[in-house]
Amino acid sequence: MNRPYLSADLRRAETVAAVIALAASHDPAVMTTGQIAAAMGVSQGALFRHFPDKMAIWTAVLEWTSAELNHRFDALPDGPPLGRLETMLAAHVEFVIERPGVPRILFGELQRAGDTPTKTIARQLMAEYRARVARELHAAREAGGIAGATDVEAATVLFLAMAQGMVMQGLAIDDFSAMPVLARRLFGLFRQSLGASSCA
Repeated sequence: MNRPYLSADLRRAETVAAVIALAASHDPAVMTTGQIAAAMGVSQGALFRHFPDKMAIWTAVLEWTSAELNHRFDALPDGPPLGRLETMLAAHVEFVIERPGVPRILFGELQRAGDTPTKTIARQLMAEYRARVARELHAAREAGGIAGATDVEAATVLFLAMAQGMVMQGLAIDDFSAMPVLARRLFGLFRQSLGASSCA
């Protein structure tokens, strides 16, 4: 049966979704274009009409991931800085639960030797994430919501380690379902470590 016609943009978006879905149960490092095409119900030739090579597919996946996560963070409601950080962590957790293939892909790209377009995108995403967290922590310190002596750089690393550690543990047991509750518990400890006020 012939598949319905889709525009090039829609076909590329479908490919990105297929790769992320496959990565939830397959090692991204050894995933083939044949597997991707089969999951989409198309030939490899059809796949390469929209992507010149496999690296272009992976680049599209990382670009989508970065744009989607940043969009979710941009959409967070206004509020006290620490409240926004807690909501950011919850948004991150929700994204991982919805698309467990994403962290497998991200960690895989960061382990690649040398510089690649995909590794550059992954690094940029992490740098933007770090900058967001640091901005909220600076704002919290300036507003008196956390201790004035707070080392914002160290606190930023601690927040990121908390988020990434949860993801790594989820990957290790292949189960992310406990993350929402764990995130709330860890964030409570994080607040305490910063000497946060009740309204921060």
